[in-house]
Amino acid sequence: MSLVAIVGRPNVGKSTFFNRLIGTRQAIVDHTAGTTRDRHYGKTDWNGREFSVIDTGGYSVNSDDVFEDEIRKQVMLAIEEADVILFLVEVSIGITDLDMAMAEILRRTSKKVILVVNKVDNNDQLYGTHEFYGLGLGEPYSISAMSGSGTGDLMDAILEALPDDTREDEALDLPRITIVGRPNVGKSSIANAFLNEERNIVTPVAGTTRDSLLTRYNKYGLDFYLVDTAGLRKKGKVTEDLEFYSVMRSIRAIESSDVCVLMLDASQGVESQDMNIFSLIIKNKKGCVIVVNKWDLVEKSTNTMKEFTEHIRRKLSPFSDVPVIFTSVTHKQRIMDVLQTAIRVYENRKRQVKTSELNDYLLPIIENTPPPAIKGKYIKIKYITQLSSPTPVFAFFCNLPQYIRDNYRRFLENKIRERWDFEGVPILIYFRQK
Repeated sequence: MSLVAIVGRPNVGKSTFFNRLIGTRQAIVDHTAGTTRDRHYGKTDWNGREFSVIDTGGYSVNSDDVFEDEIRKQVMLAIEEADVILFLVEVSIGITDLDMAMAEILRRTSKKVILVVNKVDNNDQLYGTHEFYGLGLGEPYSISAMSGSGTGDLMDAILEALPDDTREDEALDLPRITIVGRPNVGKSSIANAFLNEERNIVTPVAGTTRDSLLTRYNKYGLDFYLVDTAGLRKKGKVTEDLEFYSVMRSIRAIESSDVCVLMLDASQGVESQDMNIFSLIIKNKKGCVIVVNKWDLVEKSTNTMKEFTEHIRRKLSPFSDVPVIFTSVTHKQRIMDVLQTAIRVYENRKRQVKTSELNDYLLPIIENTPPPAIKGKYIKIKYITQLSSPTPVFAFFCNLPQYIRDNYRRFLENKIRERWDFEGVPILIYFRQK
């Protein structure tokens, strides 16, 4: 997925614009210069094209802010990582020395740079935007991040500047399986075990893997791309710039994958960060396999594996139809089960159910257990079909779609899962007016 970075001097409205793009108030906005000191990452879409956005701290030189050096490093790393750079300036202030210094850096980059003049809140201020041609970065786009004025034309320009979303060897159309998890749970070790070679560096130190490493696996009748990623730590613990971009590449690897193998450490159990990563996988509608590694380190009784599996499923609720495999990578225990299960989940994700089969199976169930009446109004579902999409999506056509509640949606999802194998795959259900 393509990446757009927002850069500029302090207090020109970068965080306000970032929040408008991603549709949430994720970045703190304040009139105090230097409020944003870390980097915020989010996703947005325009005309059906999705891309990632990163908000950076304000670029400054020789200020009193003790964070100045770190902010400047973050900005430079963002420029290096991004596909398109949005350079924000402020219409009422005009061109400052910092703007000139930043423009000089941006003129040297080979990346596409779009000049954005912010805080153009009325027509009179439009005349002030012509001054910014002096930065030598082409035609400026006038916007108001606060009101949203002018952002449509800017988004069109961003889409035009973005590179095509192509993947390596896309012509082969092979499954893409990504190994994800917290640091030091054995991601690189299991990748090496799959490949039967020491391709990825493995140490007990968390954070050894910095980049997402892609390898083609073609053995035992299986053919797919295997991606090993850097460990995803809690945001508050990510302090080093290099690690931040390692984490960001891991997130982008999830976004471009088909199935994610989420690795847990059996000796530590299911932690909150494991759940955050699982939520990220499901939010991106990817297939998922849970792998509990280091199972050899756990003291076992008769039902230890069953109890651990039930504990994991309770944590994953309401989406608990996910395969769970217990492994010991050092002993190469059940590691081939991981690959075979990941391929099965990939096939489940592509599964298409005939419309006639859906209606023959589900309509009698709906007739016997109809949606609860709301405000004296009875809901009648007449027709069901699976939509064409990369992940299973079902449309239920009915007379009053706005009155159907989430518990009935889950009821229908469970019935679909009982009849067809969608294990490890999120299912989307939409109710539409007939």
